[in-house]
Amino acid sequence: MAGKSGRSINNVPESSVKQMLFSWEGILIILFILVNVFCTMFSEYYNLKSVLRQMPIYLAEVLLLLPMAYILVLGEIDISVGSIVCLSATMSCIVCNTGAPFIVVILVTLLVGTLCGAFNGFILTRFQELPPMIVTLSTQIIFRGIAEIVLGSGGSISAANSEGYSMLAGKVGRVPYILFLVIILAVIFALVLGKSTFGRRVYAIGTNRLTAYYSGIHVQKIRFIIYTVMGTMAGLCALFLVSSSYGANTTTGSGFEMDAIAMAVFGGISSTGGKGNLAGGIISAFIILCLRIGLGQVNVHAQVILLILGVLLICAVALPNIAGQLKRAVKK
Repeated sequence: MAGKSGRSINNVPESSVKQMLFSWEGILIILFILVNVFCTMFSEYYNLKSVLRQMPIYLAEVLLLLPMAYILVLGEIDISVGSIVCLSATMSCIVCNTGAPFIVVILVTLLVGTLCGAFNGFILTRFQELPPMIVTLSTQIIFRGIAEIVLGSGGSISAANSEGYSMLAGKVGRVPYILFLVIILAVIFALVLGKSTFGRRVYAIGTNRLTAYYSGIHVQKIRFIIYTVMGTMAGLCALFLVSSSYGANTTTGSGFEMDAIAMAVFGGISSTGGKGNLAGGIISAFIILCLRIGLGQVNVHAQVILLILGVLLICAVALPNIAGQLKRAVKK
């Protein structure tokens, strides 16, 4: 078709395959394949069987990624989740050791996490002038401090009755139950964020909170719900963590908040709010999971693994800016 200028106008849309390959999610899928090839080449023990065997403890952290993505899309942050996991795991073991039915142990663990998350949400919505980082830094200290008071400084606790936790740690063949749970919850969280009215409102708040408020969105109600769900998922994470270690101590969950944030940001979710989706975060979570397992099998020091993950995270944050600068330079 020719326009008034005499130039032809191409009305054919860009190939969807090309768009997919050059999207951040497409790049992450390619990186996921490369990471697995790399691990297979350098570790003779790296295979599907070994990954499934070591997967459960890392998958517990992936549960934290799901609500953390919502918080980051809001343009906020929650650095108290590791401490919520610690307190929830501690209370889980204490209730278990009283001889209570395991369903009571599950409910108490989830309730402790939910109350901690609701406390964060209450403070942040009641005192809106307080920055989320400062509030959750404070509650991080409070929640872990309560756990330390209960356990004693540097203390620990073991679950006397491990039968219930053993069921949670069960498998279908070689596939752990937690993998099925993560997949189901990931689909639910991704659909709610990407396809529902609630998800659109979360993006609207993250893009411009004041505009969202004047558009009739119940900003503080949505914030409270998300922080409460974050606490619930931290309680769920604690349950599966105890099912792997049959106990808890004052360092349980340490650093989990940073791992969840790293997975989300590496997956393309903007820390400034209003951008990203859970698909990228989930792919990045499995990249990090496979990288940790593969490097661990060749005895790479844990601190070196953290260094590598840190470099990847910096690259993930810097790459879009570099790409934007290159595009502007080419246009000039």
